[in-house]
Amino acid sequence: MFGFSLSDYDQLYIEKLQMLLEINDNEILTWKGKHRAPVTNRGVYPRPYQASLPIWIAAGGTPASAVRAGKLGLPLIVAILGGRPAQFVPFMNLYKKAAEEAGHDLSKLQFGINSQLYIAEDSEQAADEFWPSYEALMNRVGLDRGWQPITREQFEYLRLPDGPLFVGSVKEVTEKILYQHQLFSHTRFLGQLVKGYIEPEKVLRCIELFGTRVAPAVREALGKRQTS
Repeated sequence: MFGFSLSDYDQLYIEKLQMLLEINDNEILTWKGKHRAPVTNRGVYPRPYQASLPIWIAAGGTPASAVRAGKLGLPLIVAILGGRPAQFVPFMNLYKKAAEEAGHDLSKLQFGINSQLYIAEDSEQAADEFWPSYEALMNRVGLDRGWQPITREQFEYLRLPDGPLFVGSVKEVTEKILYQHQLFSHTRFLGQLVKGYIEPEKVLRCIELFGTRVAPAVREALGKRQTS
């Protein structure tokens, strides 16, 4: 928080976001807020190469975040790192409802899903290679938050077709993306790599499999859905 009070988090977020949107639209900025010194007739440089920066709101499931993004008509990306993805459907519907009520065209809205990803040649290989890094990550986070140590059984449960972890074969990851697209009709998927103890060449192979096999298969399947 860089010296700010955590109790002001929401107001800080709103103020900084509003300031960023103002900077995005205007080369010369005049701004006054509660949590920083005012800016009067100042140029902000360098300017974006394109007309304006594509600004996305990232959220983890807080309803206020969905409403804020919807009202502003900003793209929303939701981190689904735990829990069943189907549980996030009301959250995405809240975003769409807020956007529609604010007068935004729903057909032009972009929203995405961010989940942890690891792909290997087959399902068990992916699980075995990913598990040590995931276990270390979750137990490090859990120590701070008072969680019990994660077990391999819990990990395998999260890998199920309707679970949040995209850890498996090309076929499994492809089918899971398509399953979630049926839930959300999202326009973007962001795979979050947890490298940890995984050898660099295996991480590169995961990226290669995603780019050369998963992504084309998803595009093809979605294209067939749209034309059927």
